[in-house]
Amino acid sequence: MTMNENKLAIDTFGNVAEVMNAPGEGDTVELERHLAEKRLQLAALEGAETMARARLQLDIAELLRSLERKEEAWSLAREAFDASLEKESWQDAVEACNVLFQTEQAESIPALGMGVWLAVTFPVDPELTYAMLDHIVDETPTASDGAALAAVTARYVIDLRAPDDKHESQSLLANNLIARVAARHSNVQDQQALDAWMNELGLRDPQVFLPRLGQVVNAVVGDAWWFDRDALRDRLPD
Repeated sequence: MTMNENKLAIDTFGNVAEVMNAPGEGDTVELERHLAEKRLQLAALEGAETMARARLQLDIAELLRSLERKEEAWSLAREAFDASLEKESWQDAVEACNVLFQTEQAESIPALGMGVWLAVTFPVDPELTYAMLDHIVDETPTASDGAALAAVTARYVIDLRAPDDKHESQSLLANNLIARVAARHSNVQDQQALDAWMNELGLRDPQVFLPRLGQVVNAVVGDAWWFDRDALRDRLPD
């Protein structure tokens, strides 16, 4: 399958930015209330099934991150990641990497790279995969090809995995991401220029762009891998 089969229809080259504001006093009280409830639920699960605990840990980590208690959030999300990886719960492992990235700790960027590797390699929800690849776009310098590789991979994954009732909306989201990247990378402003840009960068064929994305992920993670990729590949579903 190549990207030629899915011609990109670009209406605008705008970008909708989500502005994340720090919680106000009322919001903080509500977040603290939810946090206390989740902690009680976690305590009640002592000795319970591993993934039930891991998912609660992720909920708590999200609340802690929102409360700017990012070191605490990192610790819990890291535990949840380890448990998810052990149980081959790839979706939860990627969710954990998403939280770890957003805690802005020393290893947050490698966590993002590992989350992208898992999200692309395993059959993870395409919306979550898109979110992880969008982080790569945001973290990649304007002139680098890495953002283009991430954006086109997001579209490719959506084509493979999105259910029929969500494929159109998710594809539009990915197309807009590709357009945004093309505009900032090479000042692409119309469909003809976009087609030429994609051809020039080899963004039509997954056998070309996926290995190149792998190189980007290797650069992002460096020598900080928390797992053996070859061993995990052996656990891929048939």
